[in-house]
Amino acid sequence: MQEFTDAFGAAFALLASGDPELAEIVGLSLRVTLTAVAISCLVGMPLGALLAIARFPGRGAAAALLNALMGLPPVVVGLATYLLLSRSGPLGALGLLYTPAAMIIAQTILTLPLVAALTRQTIADLHAEHDETLRALGAGRWATALTLLHDGRFALTTAALAGFGRAAAEVGAVMIVGGNIAHATRVMTTAIALETARGELALALGLGMILLGISAAVNLAAMALRARAERAAHV
Repeated sequence: MQEFTDAFGAAFALLASGDPELAEIVGLSLRVTLTAVAISCLVGMPLGALLAIARFPGRGAAAALLNALMGLPPVVVGLATYLLLSRSGPLGALGLLYTPAAMIIAQTILTLPLVAALTRQTIADLHAEHDETLRALGAGRWATALTLLHDGRFALTTAALAGFGRAAAEVGAVMIVGGNIAHATRVMTTAIALETARGELALALGLGMILLGISAAVNLAAMALRARAERAAHV
């Protein structure tokens, strides 16, 4: 019991002192995750919107596939990205393996289906509500998509936060493609796994507290945006 008490005390001391190693790990984690989520939103939201309003053969199958990809196992994504970026892989010449760029690619693959699927559902609901009005105004496919993306911006921000939460808590894929290299590719989740295995509980607990704080902040932000969207809908 004394060991755990000491570990918690040391963890709080690290947080209070602004430990450079801890700050470096947290900073890299946020850069990787935010970049991956930004790419996922830039690609996934227009994709989800077009899938919601377009009519083409196989549309139902495409939507089902997108929903299925939301549950991609992180280790499988990590393995696929590793094979893609390894020296013998098609993108091996770029030398991206074991770099933050490889981690961004893996997290983008994980979060893009989630963002796109949530966007598709949101836009589909809005499209069913406003379809006749948009047709009467003569809006084309892209104009309709952009209008509905704007109208659903609060709900779509929740989708982005969901993607951030998935990426921030992920460990398998970034461990495989990043290698958990100190001062290069070590992020919060991989550092927690490593430090726990080494018995260095202070740093692991400190990072765990920060990760829990980020998770709580994301959930609170999602709840606030949902409430704001509901108030806007009733105005």
